[in-house]
Amino acid sequence: MAYDATKLKDYQIAEAAEANMPMPEQWREKLGLEKDEVIPYGRISKLDFMKIIDRLKNKPDGKYINVTAITPTPLGEGKTTTTIGLVEGLGKRGLNAGAAIRQPSGGPTMNIKGTAAGGGNALAIPMTEFSLGLTGDINDIMNAHNLGMVALNARMQHERNYDDAELAKRNLRRLDIDPTNVQMGWIIDFCAQGLRKIIMGIGGKMDGYMMESKFGIAVSSELMAILAVATDLKDLRDRIGKIIVAYDKKGNPVTTSDLEVAGAMTAFMRNAINPTLMSTVEYQPVLVHAGPFANIAIGQSSIIADRIALKMFDYNVTESGFAADIGFEKFWNVKCRFSGLVPNVSVITATIRALKMHGGGPKVAPGRPLPAEYAKENIGLLEKGVANLQHHIATVKKSGIKPVVCINAFHTDTKEEIALVRRCAEQAGARCALSEHWLKGGEGALELADAVIDACNEKVDFKYLYPLEMPLRQRVETIAREVYGAAGVSWTPEAEAKAKQFEADPAYAGFATMMVKTHLSLTHDPTLKGVPKGWTLPVRDVLVFAGAKFLCPVTGSISLMPGTGSDPAYRRIDVDTDTGKVLGLF
Repeated sequence: MAYDATKLKDYQIAEAAEANMPMPEQWREKLGLEKDEVIPYGRISKLDFMKIIDRLKNKPDGKYINVTAITPTPLGEGKTTTTIGLVEGLGKRGLNAGAAIRQPSGGPTMNIKGTAAGGGNALAIPMTEFSLGLTGDINDIMNAHNLGMVALNARMQHERNYDDAELAKRNLRRLDIDPTNVQMGWIIDFCAQGLRKIIMGIGGKMDGYMMESKFGIAVSSELMAILAVATDLKDLRDRIGKIIVAYDKKGNPVTTSDLEVAGAMTAFMRNAINPTLMSTVEYQPVLVHAGPFANIAIGQSSIIADRIALKMFDYNVTESGFAADIGFEKFWNVKCRFSGLVPNVSVITATIRALKMHGGGPKVAPGRPLPAEYAKENIGLLEKGVANLQHHIATVKKSGIKPVVCINAFHTDTKEEIALVRRCAEQAGARCALSEHWLKGGEGALELADAVIDACNEKVDFKYLYPLEMPLRQRVETIAREVYGAAGVSWTPEAEAKAKQFEADPAYAGFATMMVKTHLSLTHDPTLKGVPKGWTLPVRDVLVFAGAKFLCPVTGSISLMPGTGSDPAYRRIDVDTDTGKVLGLF
């Protein structure tokens, strides 16, 4: 029985559902896990990844379902809600289904976007734990990352204060780090714009090395990206040791291994490698693991979570961050290439309100009420905006997958508007289903579940957009033209020089191309909606994540530290001092 989502807040629905949520021992029996494969953390648990994979290594994988979206409004289009709702719908059909989603960052949770737990009757629980740290993975990442910065700054101080003979007595060699070419900064899991640029080391010579530094949000850390793509603990350790923290005065990279801190960083990360097990409000399993920044990293839950989910579930639904031009493109050409896993279908989440925005509707701003135009039927706006949906359908089809469009229903949608979207989606070569999972849970997602089941039974001719042998600049050109719809690419001299250097160095031959671009437009400019034509993608820099094995061409203006808005969520979050329950999460 669904909860009344029109009257209850998400945290109230979560609280009601959590009363009967399976506990770790019940999950162990329900999922057929061994006792030592479940690590309890109160009401939730972690799963011992290596033990489960080893025991189930010969079991065939289940169906692999990706959830992506159209270009969203700043409010998001409900990918997580659709992911959870689809799992509930598959459960209503009597199927063994589960999800793999990302852990939310405290920054958006305490700011404007909310907890990323889904919503209404398509919600992951326990919601409070999910929203406020879960089993500590992000805290582990912060400790490991900031330890790397501690090691860097301490080493710079000691090299300034001591000559080579004194360093040798301390069993240190001079790394000769260039203070103007430090790549790494500090991280914190909040939207703290006041920390984007800082001066550190103010004081005497024993107060650290004085230099300009920076903070990013925790999920932008390369360690989070590494957690998302690592295959096991050995791979995690190897990748952490290759993180470039700075360059020396000759231009050579200085890594965490050079600082002799990689092992200690891995020690902080040792538990983070295991996914956390949660639940839908209808009590299907949800794995939560990793939460990388989709603008600069892969924007997916982990390869590890997908690997065990495909062994444990007959249908594993995994979500990609942002729209298909970013999230699905990286799922398709990076995550699947790294994992070797082949998806059966991709679900493109769309809302009629967002399609109206792409048709020229009024500006949508986070934290402010939607303009009235989005609550009224407007076929004209919708007809113009549906081109954005069709563009993303074409992108998914290039991978060899026939997509399923999910119309994420709102009560303001009209029959005529729904019919128009359905017709346009089918004309573009996609299945289309209306889903009311937010309002009705699994019962509301049956049409979507049936469409996905049908699509999973079709043969997939999966192929990557480009071969690994393709040079970096050519890859960027291919992605820009084939996925974004650009007319071409322009490079700043500095960015092109870096690209040529990476292309010439065989050490970077197998690195993934991780595009850095706004999620609010197909272009680099977040103000351009719909499907812009005749534009050029400007590349202004190329970043390297040597541990994650990413080369990141940077387009437009991207900040790794978001800012907190004027009406953040923390204004409405509190604790009931009689019960200890957290109130106001959404």
